[in-house]
Amino acid sequence: MEAVAEGPGDKVADGAAKGTASIKSKFLTTKEKFHEFLDSKTQDSKEGKVSDNDVPNETAETSAEEPEAKKLKLDPEENNKSRKPDGKRVRGQNKSRPHMKPTTYDDKQLCLSVIQENKKCFYGEKCKFFHDVAEYMANKPADVGERCYIYDTFGKCQYSLSCRFAKAHTSPDLKNVVNEELVKAREGRTVVKNSLDKDLQNRLRKRSVSFKKSAEYLKTISKDNKEKTEQQGNGEACAAEISTENPEGEELHASGAAETQLQVSEEKQNLVKTVGPLTDADIVRLRPCEKKQVDFKDKLYLAPLTTCGNLPFRRVCKRFGADITCGEMAMCTNLLQGQQSEWALLKRHETEDLFGVQVEGCFPDTMTRCAELINNNTEVDFVDINSGCPIDLVYKKGGGCGLMTRSRKFEQIVRGMNYVLDVPLTVKIRTGVQEKCSIAHKLIPEMKKWGVSMITLHGRSREQRYTKLADWDYINTCSKLASPIPLFGNGDILSYEDAMKARETGVSGIMIARGALIKPWIFTEIKERRDWDISSGERLDILRDFTNYGLEHWGSDTRGLEKTRNFLLEWLSFLCRYIPVGLLERVPQRINERPPYYMGRDYLESLMASQHVGDWVKISEMLLGPVPKNFNFLPKHKANAYK
Repeated sequence: MEAVAEGPGDKVADGAAKGTASIKSKFLTTKEKFHEFLDSKTQDSKEGKVSDNDVPNETAETSAEEPEAKKLKLDPEENNKSRKPDGKRVRGQNKSRPHMKPTTYDDKQLCLSVIQENKKCFYGEKCKFFHDVAEYMANKPADVGERCYIYDTFGKCQYSLSCRFAKAHTSPDLKNVVNEELVKAREGRTVVKNSLDKDLQNRLRKRSVSFKKSAEYLKTISKDNKEKTEQQGNGEACAAEISTENPEGEELHASGAAETQLQVSEEKQNLVKTVGPLTDADIVRLRPCEKKQVDFKDKLYLAPLTTCGNLPFRRVCKRFGADITCGEMAMCTNLLQGQQSEWALLKRHETEDLFGVQVEGCFPDTMTRCAELINNNTEVDFVDINSGCPIDLVYKKGGGCGLMTRSRKFEQIVRGMNYVLDVPLTVKIRTGVQEKCSIAHKLIPEMKKWGVSMITLHGRSREQRYTKLADWDYINTCSKLASPIPLFGNGDILSYEDAMKARETGVSGIMIARGALIKPWIFTEIKERRDWDISSGERLDILRDFTNYGLEHWGSDTRGLEKTRNFLLEWLSFLCRYIPVGLLERVPQRINERPPYYMGRDYLESLMASQHVGDWVKISEMLLGPVPKNFNFLPKHKANAYK
C-alpha cells in the first residue's frame, strides 16, 4: 500500500482515520467479517449456490478495522525471528519471495517438430519431448476453455495441440484446424514489431555489429579527455569552459571541444568523392531541428512501468485512451549482448501509434551504442533515458537517479545518443536524490543545451520513494525553466480532478503510473471529465481482455498461460486498491488513502477488494482455470498482501 504522512490513529471530522478513504457506513465491515463472507461465498460457489451478482446482506454498523500498519523497525526478539538459518536477515518480498517459474508447471512438453508439423526432429532419438500425440494428450492438463482467442482472432493457433484451449481447433484425428479465410485476411500484417532478429542476435553475441556513428562520437570524447589531461599536467587552465557547481561538487558544462570535433568529421565526410547520384542522406546528417518531430503537448502518457507495464497491459490502457506508451525499462548492456528477455521489452503492438522505449545505463559508450542499435533495428517514435530509477541495483552503479549527480557523464550520454538517433530523445528524472536537496531545477536548463526533446519530472526524490505526496509546486517551477521544451509532470494522479489540478501548473502534459495500475480506465475519465462508477462485471471484462492479450503475447500453452497468470496476479496486487465510486462518501479517491475493509455491492466486487493473495488467485482461476499443484505467489513489489 501507499505510505501516508498521517498516523492511523489520528481522527478526522467524518469519523474515519486519516489516511483512510471515506466510505459510506453501510458498506463498512471488519476484517473478520469480510473474510468470513468471502470464504462462505467461495464454499457456496463450489456447491453451485451462488452467482456473481449475489449481494451481501449484512454490513457492519461500526467503522472498519484498519489493515495492520507496517512496522518500520523490529524489536530485537522479532528481529531474530526474521533471520534465516544462516543468520542473514530476510530482505523483503522482492528478494526472498517464493517464486516458481512458469516452466516448472509443464512436466513434459510436446516436441516442436510435432507442433510445427515437421517430419523430422532435430534431436532425433535424444529428444526428451513427446512425439506420440496420443500419449501426450493422455498426460496433458485439462483444457481451460472451449474457445481459443488466438484461433478466433488469427484463424490459426501456432501452439496446436499444446494449446490449453486445443478443443477449439483440434480435429477428431488430432490435427490442428486452420481457418483459411481468417489467415488470408491477416496475411502480410505485422501485429507486433521490434522482435529480435536471430541473425542480429548472433552478431551481437559475436560482437560483430558495427557502430560507426557511436565510434565517431566516442572518438571526440577520448580526444577531449586527452587534451584536458595534458592541460592539467602543464598546469594550464581551460578558459573556454564555463562551469557551475552542483550540490554534489561536480561540474555542469557543455563539451565544446566534442562539438568541434564532430563538425570537423562531418566536413571531412562531405569531401569524400562518390560515384552516381547523391541524395541528402548520403552527405548530410540530420540536424536536431530536422529530426522526426513528435507532438507531446496535451497528451496522456502511460509511464514505463517495470513488470506491470508489459505489452498486454499497454494494449488495455491504449483502449481506454492513453496517447503515449513506453516500453519497460531495458538495461543497455543486456540489449547490446542480445538477450532475448531484454529485447522483449522493446516490442510494440500495432495499436501503439505513439510509442517509445526506455533505456538505462551509466556510461556514454554503452548508451550511445545502444541508441544506435535501437535506431537501426527498431521502429520507435522516441527514446527515453531513465535517470529517475531509485532501486539500489541501478543507483549504486551510477545509473537511474545516480546520473543526476554525475552531470558530466549525463551530458556525454545525452549528446552521444542525440548524435546517433533519428528520433527525439527524452529524459525522465526525479526532483533529486536527497529529500531536502532538489537539483532538478539546476539540471533542466543544462539539459535544454544538450538537446533533450522532452523532460518528465516525478515530483519526489529518490529518498522519498512513494512516501509523502508529489511536489507539484516544484514541478510547476521546473516547467517554466524548461520552456519551450515540453515538461511532463508525474505523481499522485488517480482521477480527472487530480489531472485538472496538475494541468493548472503549466506542464505540457501528465504522465500516469500507479493511477493506471489501480484503474486503467483513468484515461477515459480524464478525457470525458467524469468519475466512472464501473461495475465489477466490467472490471472482470477488462481482466479477461488482459488475459486474452497475454495468451496472444506469451502463448496459450501451459508455459504461456502460467506466465500470463503471474503478470495478472502482479497487476491484481494494485487493482485491489481501487474503491468503487458508488461506495465513496467523498469523491474522488485519493492515491494516498488506503481502503478500509468494506463489502462490495456484489460478491465479485467484494472479492476484487481483497488484499489477500489467495483471493487474487481465485480471480485468476475464473479466467485461466485452476492453478497447478504447489502453486505459490507473492507480488514483486511490497504490497500489503498477507498469507
